[in-house]
Amino acid sequence: MQNTIKLDEYRNKLKAALFGRFAGCTLGAPVEGWSLEKMENYAKELGITEYPLTDYWPSHPNPEVSRYQYEKLKNYTKDFMDHVPCDDDIGYTYLSLFIAEEGNGLDFTLNDVANAWLKYLPFACTAEQVALGNLQKGIPPSQAAEFDNPYQEWIGADIRCDGYGYMAPCNPKKAAEMANTDAWISHRNNGVYGSMYFAAVISLCFCLSDPKKALVEGLNYIPADCELADAVRWALEHYDAVKDYRHAAELVDEKFPGMHIVHTINNACLIIFALALGGKDVGKVIANAVAMAHDNDCTAATAGSIAGACYGMDSLDAHWYLPFNDKVGSYFNGPRYYSISDLLARFEKMALKSGSVIP
Repeated sequence: MQNTIKLDEYRNKLKAALFGRFAGCTLGAPVEGWSLEKMENYAKELGITEYPLTDYWPSHPNPEVSRYQYEKLKNYTKDFMDHVPCDDDIGYTYLSLFIAEEGNGLDFTLNDVANAWLKYLPFACTAEQVALGNLQKGIPPSQAAEFDNPYQEWIGADIRCDGYGYMAPCNPKKAAEMANTDAWISHRNNGVYGSMYFAAVISLCFCLSDPKKALVEGLNYIPADCELADAVRWALEHYDAVKDYRHAAELVDEKFPGMHIVHTINNACLIIFALALGGKDVGKVIANAVAMAHDNDCTAATAGSIAGACYGMDSLDAHWYLPFNDKVGSYFNGPRYYSISDLLARFEKMALKSGSVIP
């Protein structure tokens, strides 16, 4: 595998990865936590004949319900979307950039992570909320994940890792190291390994044209004997045999009976199956991820990011990103919106410092 990428190719893949992440989250957010059957039935009610979806949900049954303080659920639908609506899957992606910019660059520390959290996060969910609360109580960052935290292996750290792959393209070891530092503030064991794994996979995708190869290579950056590695190997064994989103969900539920729908392990397998089913079409990847249910805004975001980093902008139809209007929402302390083009330029600046991008 090559360990560098030319700047023009990097820009193309970075844009596709970020847009794929934003589109995946936005497609899944209004139906987050819905069952597979509930989504199918709602699509039928709306008269949608192609499913998994080929565009954003046209409407929502509870359009005025608030989400992340500033958004309403209708903002995530086709008829009302005029920016990337805010979400933790979205915000943590640019928070990784802020951590590197305001800390010690790509060699940021756990204290840098803590400082960024205390500066930017007004609230969080599950493991992140526990860790944030512990930091606010004065508990050291190295121990913030360890008190009153039953969510240590949930998907939260996993959804924070994409930016580390963006900032260390073609350098999976460095991407995994950064993801490990970030994850340690809130997670342990497989919760950390999920972040390391997908950061490495995204980094690899900048220099590979096959996500399956990246998924295989990514295993080199987590412990070979961990539960997540076993699950990934199992999913890869079924990669070419999975038939559709229903089959994928059934396989995962049979393999991991009783596992919480927000756990790192089962959702990692769904991400892998979405990539298998979607091929070189980012839209199909994210639509299949959402249709599989579980934590489907998270899985679709990660799967979209991986596919985008692998295949570039030609893999993403314009209707998925034109509604963004170069603007992404935020519920963090600070600006209500960020410019997407500015975030892309700042990710590029950090990636150039990694030495992997050739100007």
